[in-house]
Amino acid sequence: MNTSFPTRQPRKPTTRISTGVAGLDDILCGGLTAQRVYLVEGSPGTGKTTLGLQFLLDGAARGQTGLYITLSETADELDAVADSHGWDMSGIEVFELASDSALDPDAQQSVFLPSEVELGETTKNVMERVDFLKPLRIVFDSLSEMRLLAQNPLRYRRQILALKQFFSLRDCTVLLLDDKSNTPDQQLHSIAHGVISLEQIAQEFGKERRRVNVIKMRGTKFRGGYHDYILETGGLKIFPRLVAAEHTREFSARMSSTGSEGFDELLGGGLASGTNTLVVGPSGIGKTTVSVRCLLSALERGERASFYLFDEGLGTFFARCASLDMDLRAFVDSGQLAIHHIDPAELAPGEFAQMLRDAVELSDAKFIVIDSLNAYLQAMPGEHFLTLQMHELLSYLNQQGVTTVLVLGQHGLIGEVRTDVDLSYLSDTTVLLRFFESNGRLRRAVTVIKSRTSNHALTIHELKLGAGGIMIGEALIGFEGVLTGLPTYRGVTPMMGADPDGIN
Repeated sequence: MNTSFPTRQPRKPTTRISTGVAGLDDILCGGLTAQRVYLVEGSPGTGKTTLGLQFLLDGAARGQTGLYITLSETADELDAVADSHGWDMSGIEVFELASDSALDPDAQQSVFLPSEVELGETTKNVMERVDFLKPLRIVFDSLSEMRLLAQNPLRYRRQILALKQFFSLRDCTVLLLDDKSNTPDQQLHSIAHGVISLEQIAQEFGKERRRVNVIKMRGTKFRGGYHDYILETGGLKIFPRLVAAEHTREFSARMSSTGSEGFDELLGGGLASGTNTLVVGPSGIGKTTVSVRCLLSALERGERASFYLFDEGLGTFFARCASLDMDLRAFVDSGQLAIHHIDPAELAPGEFAQMLRDAVELSDAKFIVIDSLNAYLQAMPGEHFLTLQMHELLSYLNQQGVTTVLVLGQHGLIGEVRTDVDLSYLSDTTVLLRFFESNGRLRRAVTVIKSRTSNHALTIHELKLGAGGIMIGEALIGFEGVLTGLPTYRGVTPMMGADPDGIN
């Protein structure tokens, strides 16, 4: 007895298609595998509909027919969403399964359970529409209604499997949207070729945070973990988590002047490209002034730079720099310097990392200042995550040959001071600023705690703010306890007097 079995059809060549969101394509290492069924899950308000529309619009731009099947939203509501983003929906077919015919009393019957008839009719209508239009991209919104019609997990799973088989035979790439009303729905996770999860996290103050996580993607590589995204006019903008190891670059290391001869001597020659310098001290000590002095020197060498200002208003910042004879407006007007005033309550950490990447890769910035890390910490969910984020950011900037200056404020003025978070071990160079009292007068001191690139001075010097930014005095020989704020004096080191043209 000969038994013949049907010959298995050869597998079709694998192709990749864009999701319509550049950041998500980056996370997926090239986009979605075509002719597969994917699950996009997220609570209401996370942007599932927006992502679905971007997916179809990308296909329309490539000449691919798109179909949006909706059980929960009307075509008018979808048009309103598209209008809010400035999109043209003319190239996308919208099929409403929830029409007013379902409310017709003559269409009601009582012989069978309503759910059995409605589920069968819904599936039949979907299949007929797909066969008529022959779309290459489909968005099915949403599975929650299908789940309610099925009423039990077995019927629901069988219907989803039937739809999956139907779509696969018609070369469709499908996004199934689900609002996670039955969380966690492992039935969908096991059936779908890939699962993309969108989350929205409410904050006690400030803007809500959104993040995306690719839970699974069969047969392709992707970047796991959480990635920040924002929902704005124009659609979803996703910021792939920065992995410094993926962004290596050759550059010529060099030592550059800070613009202050005394500060250069303290640092062992100046600031080295491809390194970061952490300026630490209490409020009012001159951390920003020191940073601007280094920045101005880079600008005068012709380098492009970016300054990220968290703490201070732009008007105050420009006025103070001008009063110290360090006017930056000409460099801003020419485009050589970009100053970004940032509200940490409105900033996603991944968004800030992308801003830095754009400055380096698109604007060719070679000098970056972040003032200050204290405010940036408020945008992070916790100290531990700040440390991990800064490690990747600084590693990335160093590998790009960027000279980075970071400002970190401390609590307290004289005597004991405290720091919100210790990032000194991440820095290549650490500059410590302190107030101290001498002869009934408040003075400033500066010293270099460490430098990985040069043989820096180990002495403590007086620091004065004035015309040109900063002035470094002689080593405070004979003083003991300067860094505690209450020194004793057993030497003859002269203090720098008041400069009539400067600020002491």
